[in-house]
Amino acid sequence: MPNRIGSVGRRIAYYRSVARPKMTQQQLADAACVALGTIRKIERGERGVTDDTLDTIAAALGVDPSRLIADREHVASRIRDALPNLSAAIASYDVPDDGPVRPLPELRAAVAQATAWRLAAQYLQIARTVPNLLAELARAAQAPEGAGNPELAELLVTAYRCADSVAYKYGARDLSARLIELMRWAVLGADDPLLSAAVSYVRTETFFAARAHAPGLRALEQALDACPAPVGRPAIAARGALHMRAAVIAGRAGRDDAADEHLAEARALGDHVPEGIYQGTAFGPDSVRIHEVSVAVSLGDGHVQRAFDVAREWAPPRDLPAERRSGFYIELARAQLWGGLMDDAFESLKVARRIAPQHTREHPWVREDAATLRRLKRADAETLSNFAEWCHAD
Repeated sequence: MPNRIGSVGRRIAYYRSVARPKMTQQQLADAACVALGTIRKIERGERGVTDDTLDTIAAALGVDPSRLIADREHVASRIRDALPNLSAAIASYDVPDDGPVRPLPELRAAVAQATAWRLAAQYLQIARTVPNLLAELARAAQAPEGAGNPELAELLVTAYRCADSVAYKYGARDLSARLIELMRWAVLGADDPLLSAAVSYVRTETFFAARAHAPGLRALEQALDACPAPVGRPAIAARGALHMRAAVIAGRAGRDDAADEHLAEARALGDHVPEGIYQGTAFGPDSVRIHEVSVAVSLGDGHVQRAFDVAREWAPPRDLPAERRSGFYIELARAQLWGGLMDDAFESLKVARRIAPQHTREHPWVREDAATLRRLKRADAETLSNFAEWCHAD
């Protein structure tokens, strides 16, 4: 235990020193609402740190909590342990327990924070906070003053999406499907066709999980038919995101023509808006480039040159969401593996891990590719074995 305590303190001190701008111990204490003396003792390895305190320090530093502890399995266990609370919260979506309800601006800020965690692939923070947030939003919607409020419906949809990101990434596919159905139910109260398009984007997860690619493509094409005309940035982004998603699932359905058509539409729409977050989804020229790699991988190993062409000239900028950037390198690694570029594939997996460790560790392709690399012994044996053990590769 003393070694573990010391290693946590050293990591906190390191991330505090490399923060931009650099943080003093007092600034970290203030940001994390922790006593200065406590921060000093933790960094010196003189006292342990509870999970809650670790999470607040990580949030203050702007890093994933898993970066501060040596036992990465501990983070995954905490997320999985929280899934029953998430199930309980949605089981009572229409009959919530009594409790406090914050004013609407505070609820809006809490949902925005959860969305920021989702985009940053910080699933532990979502797992810890969203179950209570969903219950509170349900109480707000059931209250007389909240009934029929479209903004509350929008906040519920957005919070369900955050919860779904944890369920889907951590393999709780039935829970994920239930959350998506609740999104489809709640969005009716928002009366916002652009938000409905975002829900259709997320719903594609259920088709990916079931390998029902042809029905998934049909569902997205129906969503495109219902999507408002691309007038104004939000509407352009909504259509563009649906085309990106349709291109990928068309590739997995073996529909090369449809994949290319949807990707071309996404590219044309992406040229008309700046990269940004629209209805909770990243869209713009950079996101389209990432999906060019996704489509190449979806079409199979005969199309890897398309992925290499993108990666040769471009890399995701740091201001893109961490989840999307790590996904780029995970898919690039698969293309490199198919192309016989074993060392490059391992480097891409390591970059994905640095960007978003929680996302990378739970991705099934990462486990498959790490297992293949280890079996072929095409990288440093010890380093590769450590990586494979980290992501539980067979």
